[in-house]
Amino acid sequence: MALGVAGTLGPLAELKARPVSLDPVMLPWYALRTVMRMLAAMAASLVFTLIYATLAAKSRRAGFVLIPLLDILQSVPVLGYLSFTVVFFLSLFPDSVFGAELAAIFAIFTSQAWNMAFSFYQALRTVPLELDEASRAFRLSAWQKFWRLEFPFAVPGLVWNMMMSMSGGWFFVVASEAITVGDQQIPLPGIGSYVALAIQHENLGAIGWAILAMTAVIIVYDQLLFRPLVVWADNFRVTQVATQTLPQSWFLQLLRRSRVMHLAVRPAAFGMRRLFRSRLLNLVPARGPTTRASHTGRVLDAAWFTAICLATVWIVIVIIRYVATGAGWADVWLTVRLGTFTLLRVAILVALASLVWVPIGVMIGLRPKLAERVQPVAQFLAAFPANLLFPFFVIPIVRFGLNADIWLSPLMILGTQWYILFNVIAGTTAYPTDFLETAKNFRFHGWQWWRIAILPGIFPYYVTGAITASGGAWNASIVSEVASWGNEHLTAQGLGAYIAEMTVAGDFPRIVLGIAVMSAFVVFFNRLLWRPLYAYGERHFRLD
Repeated sequence: MALGVAGTLGPLAELKARPVSLDPVMLPWYALRTVMRMLAAMAASLVFTLIYATLAAKSRRAGFVLIPLLDILQSVPVLGYLSFTVVFFLSLFPDSVFGAELAAIFAIFTSQAWNMAFSFYQALRTVPLELDEASRAFRLSAWQKFWRLEFPFAVPGLVWNMMMSMSGGWFFVVASEAITVGDQQIPLPGIGSYVALAIQHENLGAIGWAILAMTAVIIVYDQLLFRPLVVWADNFRVTQVATQTLPQSWFLQLLRRSRVMHLAVRPAAFGMRRLFRSRLLNLVPARGPTTRASHTGRVLDAAWFTAICLATVWIVIVIIRYVATGAGWADVWLTVRLGTFTLLRVAILVALASLVWVPIGVMIGLRPKLAERVQPVAQFLAAFPANLLFPFFVIPIVRFGLNADIWLSPLMILGTQWYILFNVIAGTTAYPTDFLETAKNFRFHGWQWWRIAILPGIFPYYVTGAITASGGAWNASIVSEVASWGNEHLTAQGLGAYIAEMTVAGDFPRIVLGIAVMSAFVVFFNRLLWRPLYAYGERHFRLD
């Protein structure tokens, strides 16, 4: 670990003097550097989630801005961020590897944070009403209510989305570490750069070694980090009946039995308990607004809405002026047409993934022992970068003359379908056991059981998974609509391919145009379909 930290602070010239090698002996070192970046991005994502999602859920005016902004942020491809952030971070730390490391960490952060924020927001919006009333009866301050009610209620879904985020970081690790924007080429030492070099040299053996290294790393952090978190999160299930089968973790049991660990964490645990129980933000929400407050609220809402509209108009004008410096109306119509192709792919693939993974997710979530065995496998499959599958798609498409617009499409959903699976598993594991017992007593079977019992219970979680899967599919279009294997290059018609092409060319006005059109498509699609479903789930399927 110390060597990894030292490597991030070295001079940038060392990267050119010591290029990435395909020697398998270097893979443990590359794996360490990649995992360090992903854990740093995960820590940043968790802090972002707690602040951003809480503000969006607690403040209606803030949520009016933050949730559409989150729709836009999750749709912007990783290369869209790299196009602008590489220069920024390198300018902060010139001639240092640390600037490039920050650029890579930020790119990985953009593949991890959004689904965690959506999950936490959904949980805060669906806290059971009787628990909320109990917090008022105990006169908990806003700070106490957050840490003693809302955060624990959100933990099961948040933990599963953290696992998905870690896997999502693997999916984009090639784009994050093998940075290429215009004339800037900075291959950071890591598994992503190793895979990019293996693809460039058509080295299937090196790809096999990369898959083996990924598998080993995923198993290690699953057993040492996420499996203990899943067992810990089971303590926060909302239920009145004891669970018959509890998840287990050998590493968590080892830590609980260790006297040294107890002594080491005792000061920190004492400080955290005192902090969480203190009456910071000592406000108890009122039960209902007065008429005067309601009138004042309407005035403030109108002012806030006007300010947002003016800010939006200003941003649109700035974007139009910038895009006009290098693109014309022909480019606008082209991006709209390409965006329509990508939209059709996203809608069809998310629907197919829902039909497949919702039943499987429920089956896994209802069986803790099965979930324990499936968890590392699901993480590995979700982490599998689409780039590693390029030879299995490019070679048959070229050899048999297949249509790239159709046969490259599965690459888009390979890394994002797991958002649906992980959120459905989270919703099923959080489903109250007493509700399941009630359904069993009433002898609900077949479709009746699905319609009356389980689907309403997991519906908010499914919508969260579907929203993030949809946004992730848009994001993944950057690496799925353009596939390369050696000298063979395939391109499907779509907005992701357009942005990838403009990014390689360093054409920033057209990059901004592509990202702006993609963001508009995502916001329109979410507002037309997913947001109404979100609101419906909040109103009708809250656990009460």
